[in-house]
Amino acid sequence: MTTLTLFPSPFSKRHLLGIEELSMVEITQLLDSADGYVSLNRQPEKKLSRLRGRTVINVFFEDSTRTRTSFELAGKRMGADVINMSVATSSVRKGETLLDTAMTLNAMRPDVLVVRHPESGAVALLAQKVNCAVINAGDGMHEHPTQALLDALTIRRRVGRLDGLVVVICGDVLHSRVARSNIHLLNIMGARVRIVAPPTLTPPDADRLGVEVHHDMRRGVKDADIVMMLRLQMERMHGAYVPSVREYNRFFGLDYAKLAYAKPDALIMHPGPMNRGVEIDTAVADDINRSVILDQVELGVAVRMACLDLLTPREGANT
Repeated sequence: MTTLTLFPSPFSKRHLLGIEELSMVEITQLLDSADGYVSLNRQPEKKLSRLRGRTVINVFFEDSTRTRTSFELAGKRMGADVINMSVATSSVRKGETLLDTAMTLNAMRPDVLVVRHPESGAVALLAQKVNCAVINAGDGMHEHPTQALLDALTIRRRVGRLDGLVVVICGDVLHSRVARSNIHLLNIMGARVRIVAPPTLTPPDADRLGVEVHHDMRRGVKDADIVMMLRLQMERMHGAYVPSVREYNRFFGLDYAKLAYAKPDALIMHPGPMNRGVEIDTAVADDINRSVILDQVELGVAVRMACLDLLTPREGANT
């Protein structure tokens, strides 16, 4: 079992429910801690004992591949006992309420609950009813804090900073919790944020989010340092938000013609899953010189290790 000597400062928050509630110092602490786990994850021996004897329960009320697997790997690499709760076969499907589920899980005395839920605010409500730490793995259209943290770590490791960068978030911003968390984080860390979307997929409160709003892709990405694409979240759409997928791709899909308006070394990002040929062309997504999409996936494990580490109360252990 690998020994890693780390002495993280106590984290000031009991839960990680959203980026909006964090300070620049707290975000930096999370990113610095995650940075320390990147090299460990590239070694043959990846397992620590920092959370030995601790229990992490992943409670996903929505399907997920990247986030749930990433949290599971993170917990196991930290030495914790990790339980994946299958909501599809749980008592929730039999009519149990969220609060009853919270009481049941709390009675099992876990140390951390990682929760994804389709309703905004549900994770915060659950956090009020349990005695352990709660990490928001995505709630409705509200926030997805660990995604924003891994995106920030990806940018910081490639560019060296966040402050002063022009970051453009393009696509279905209206339904995207990833976009909201990234907007909060980037604003806190001193970046300049633009959003590019059709009017129908632009949040009505965009003017209060501290971003520039564009409806033309070429103008929106002009001189950008980072271009972050979002998928069309059809599962959250009730009505006609775009004329057609083909039309959407024509005006808002990222190809080299539109990317040419950004800086020559602009990085391309996407939280996944990607709809190739819809919001991003395959050639752009797979550009080894500019796409950091796979870096985002890799660094997600390190970020979630840091979150589990800083949010799990324990005495003494530093291995």
